[in-house]
Parts: sequence; structure tokens; C-alpha cells
Amino acid sequence: MDLTRQPPRRPSNLGVAGIVGAARMTDKARAHNAETLGDFVYGRYSGLDRRILEFLGITADDFAEAADEYDDAALSTWMLEKGKKTGEEIVAFNKSELDRLPTDKKHQQLLQERLAKFAPDRTDIKTVLQSIELDDWGCFWQVDLTVRPPRSARSKDVAGICGVARMADKARAERSGRIGEYKYGDISGQDVRILTFLGVSADDFQEAAVNNPNDIELGEWVQENCNKTQDEIDAYNHAMVNRGPDETTRERFEARRNDVDPTRTDITTWVALQDLDDELSFGIVDLNRRAPRSPHNTDLYGMVQLARLVDKGRAYIGNTLGDYFYGEESRIDRMTLAFLGISHADFTETLRTLSTDAEVEAWLKADYPKGEADINAFNQKMTQMGPETEQQIARMAERLKKIGADPTKIKTLFAAIDLDDEKTFAL
Repeated sequence: MDLTRQPPRRPSNLGVAGIVGAARMTDKARAHNAETLGDFVYGRYSGLDRRILEFLGITADDFAEAADEYDDAALSTWMLEKGKKTGEEIVAFNKSELDRLPTDKKHQQLLQERLAKFAPDRTDIKTVLQSIELDDWGCFWQVDLTVRPPRSARSKDVAGICGVARMADKARAERSGRIGEYKYGDISGQDVRILTFLGVSADDFQEAAVNNPNDIELGEWVQENCNKTQDEIDAYNHAMVNRGPDETTRERFEARRNDVDPTRTDITTWVALQDLDDELSFGIVDLNRRAPRSPHNTDLYGMVQLARLVDKGRAYIGNTLGDYFYGEESRIDRMTLAFLGISHADFTETLRTLSTDAEVEAWLKADYPKGEADINAFNQKMTQMGPETEQQIARMAERLKKIGADPTKIKTLFAAIDLDDEKTFAL
């Protein structure tokens, strides 16, 4: 969970182990592990986390490891088994936390500052946990779509349903007056289809999105108000992402594609066109929306893997890397950078200043020149490379198994990467 873009679940949320603060601590632990904690604190740095961990007799390190290993249900079981607390003890702990008042000057001042900033007319907010919830809400509900796009309609972050996370971003942005050129609700064809599927109104959804800036909690609201089976959701997601123009909309689709990028005749669906428009409009590479270029691509410097490295680098800089690994965390990135003779840090910092492929290529040719023979040798080595050690063989076989591919038919790392990209963004 990326807590630079949304808050953790409310401290009053009892979704994990039925314990106040446990769901919130779970989100923070996962963000801590992913290095996306933002301004939040985890474990011994958080008073609430410390009290929960002491109550259960669990260390912050052990909890962080378990939070990554288990889903919420399994994590709840693990916590209750470790803590060995009775139902009465949990009820008493929850009541003490829910009733806790800010008694020291620091927390009293925080409450007053938060009330003045986010809810000056509220007189019912008095406890520590209410103060935390107010701060989370006030800091995150206002989305600004004049500085970044909404999430892709591919995203299933909210309730596992495509398009809902994007619609939530637009709903919040409209309420805060920062929707830019986007459209929300009944004036957006895509939103109308989503709202019809959910069976909720644009006004009700907007209210829920504003009141629940955490994806999991908004997802719980959606699930409570949307009576759909998983099969229905899967069918809807497939139709949403793969919807292309029909005979009545083909001319409009092609005109829109020409406006966005007339060279991209490979774009054949509305969501892919929407994603491309978002990326180009804001000058970003978002690998939550699409795969980086193929490792076989040689558009940059005649080298394989380099265009892909640039895509991942730009996504890393923009915090839109998704599930990809970049730089030191990627074996093929390390090999590419080693061939060029440049460090991960220097490549990333220079990439921040270069906005086009042409600029990147000119920089590399000037500062890190490579002969044609050397590039050809590098390309041959990389394209033929397969797993070598037993650990690499096992890891690649497991990766291929997850995407439903036959490990005996995929021999090279590049072929596995291309197939993985294809499967990842297919619905």
C-alpha cells in the first residue's frame, strides 16, 4: 500500500483480528516494507502501534514480516494465536483506545490544529483516534487532477472492479474543485457504465469516495452497495478493459486517437487510448497502466533493454513503477548499466533532466560511447541469456507457472519478460 497517496485504514476499523488499530497498523507495516510509508510512522515510532504490539506480545519486525506473508484473514488468525487474548480482554483494550483522550500538550495541540484546519465547526471530535481520523481525511481526500491524472481504469484497487478507483479520484477532485479537464459522474460515459453496474448514484458514490480516502474502506462500501458475484465482476472487468469502438463510435475513436498520437495505430481500445492520453498529457510513464517497452526494443542507441530501462527509470522517478523492479533491484538493469559504465544513481539523476529518448541517446553517445561491435555483442548476449543457477531456474519456472506458461517452451529471460508483460496487462 502506498501511503504517500492514501491514508491507512481508520484506527477504529476492526477488520483485522477485531482489534482497534490493527487494520491501520497492517497497512502501515506493508507500506513500511514497500518503502511507501510517506509521513506515517510504524512500530515503535507510533504510540498506537506500540500499545497494540505490547498487548499482543508481538515485535514490530515479526508483525511486519507476517503482514507481508499473510492476507488480512490469515494475519488475523496469526495475531490471535500469538496474542492468546480472550474476547473480554480485546473488548477492554478496544474500549480503552476508543475512549482515550489527548492528555499531554502535544496531542491536545494536534487536535486543536486539526479541528481548526479541517473541521472548525465540529464539537464532537474529542478523542485521540478521532483526531487521527480527521487528520487522515483532511490530508488525503482532496485529489488534484490538474497536476496528475486519475488512476487507470485498469486499476482494481477498489473492490477489485475496474474503473472504480479512477472514478473515485475524479469524484474527489470534482468535490475539491480540481478536476481539470476530466469529467465525473453523469457527464462521463465511462462513469455512467460503472455506476450502472454498481447500482449506485453519482452523488452517493462521490460522498462515499470523499468520506473514505482509503481504497480498502471505500471498497467495503462498494461491496455493501453492489450485489455482484465474482463471476459478474470478472466478466465486467474483461469487457471494460477490452471495449473497443463499434460501428457507431469508430470514427470518433479514430479522431480522438489522431488527436492524442496519430502514430499509435496499435491502440484499439478506449482504456488503452485513455491511458495514453493521460501519460502524454502529464509527461509521465505509468507502469501501472502499461508495460515498459520490450527488452528486445533497440530504438535507443541500437541496444536491447535500454528503452525498457528508460521507461522504468522515468516511472521510478514519477512513483509509478507499479510491480516492476528498477536499477539495482533488477538483474538485467544492472547488466545494462554495467555495460554502459554508469551507476544506477547517476543514470537516474541524469534521466530527471532529459525529457526525450533523443536526449538520452545523445547524452550516452557523448559521455558513454560504445562501438557497434560492442553493442552487437551485448545484444547477442542479452537476447540469448537464460537462467543459469538452480535458483534462477526455479525462480523463472515459478514466474512462468504463475502466468500459465509452459516453462519447457520459454528458454530465454527476454521471452519470459515479454510474455509476463503481455499476461499482466491482459484481462
